[in-house]
Amino acid sequence: MALSANIRSSLYMMLGMGVFAIGDALTKYSTQTLNLGQFMFMRGLLCILLLAFIAARQGVLSRWRDALDKVTILRGFGEVGATTFYLVGLTHLSLAFVSSVYQAVPLAVTLGAVLFLGEKVGWRRWLSIGIGFIGVLIIIRPGGDGDGTGMNAYALLLLVGVCFTAMRDLSTRRINMQIPTILISAMTSIMITITGFIIMQTDTGWVQPTTTDIIHVSIAAVLLIIGYHCIILATRAGDMSFASPFRYTSLLWAIALSYIVFNQIPDQNTLIGSAIVVASGCYMLYREAITGYRMRRQLRRQNAGSSISP
Repeated sequence: MALSANIRSSLYMMLGMGVFAIGDALTKYSTQTLNLGQFMFMRGLLCILLLAFIAARQGVLSRWRDALDKVTILRGFGEVGATTFYLVGLTHLSLAFVSSVYQAVPLAVTLGAVLFLGEKVGWRRWLSIGIGFIGVLIIIRPGGDGDGTGMNAYALLLLVGVCFTAMRDLSTRRINMQIPTILISAMTSIMITITGFIIMQTDTGWVQPTTTDIIHVSIAAVLLIIGYHCIILATRAGDMSFASPFRYTSLLWAIALSYIVFNQIPDQNTLIGSAIVVASGCYMLYREAITGYRMRRQLRRQNAGSSISP
């Protein structure tokens, strides 16, 4: 039986979220023996090689100068900040906790679109944004005991990472559609690799990796590219208003892997806060879909009216 475009889109989205979660678990495990900067540097190098190979196969490698566009560079800085702060939090906090905080990214993107892109948002979406951030406060618990389940410096860094992620997503909307996606990813990987090298020099420097370390980093690099590819397929296969809510399945993956791999179980506050954030995010996406539908219907009516006018 042939699957509809929207069903395929949702399956790609769930697969992508699962691949990312597995890669995150592998990253958290690997950074127990490798310093964070070295991991970013090694994974980045492998990603660059893989992306360059794919770009060459697609015949777009010769267009590498297109990726030097200023908006692409801005997106790269957003990705560097998002990746760095996410990984710093991941090495010190549970995978489920980190994933729970990052469920606020769609809310932050909507807020950023209002503040910096001039997009209009009705009172319902403003309310969902506010409720969502209340959920984030429940998760990180300001004044908590700082044991990885409450507010501490690493939880603050996660919030900074959420802001950088929103910056990345907002700048992505402004990138010229003529620039191949693979080149955008390659530029981002180069910037992250350079950042990893700098962090490595300020930390313990180069640590001779074991064969196991190299295998883990290689798998993490491949999973990262597969995850991005799944998201691209999800975006192009069907309606994003249908597929976007399935991003939240990353939290289910994170909770399961956090328990299976690290024997860490999220506490009640994390689960309650996550439920609030996910519910508010899904409602916001629903309202965006309704607003988009009404705008398209109004446009069709205007076009129909103009076509029959004398």
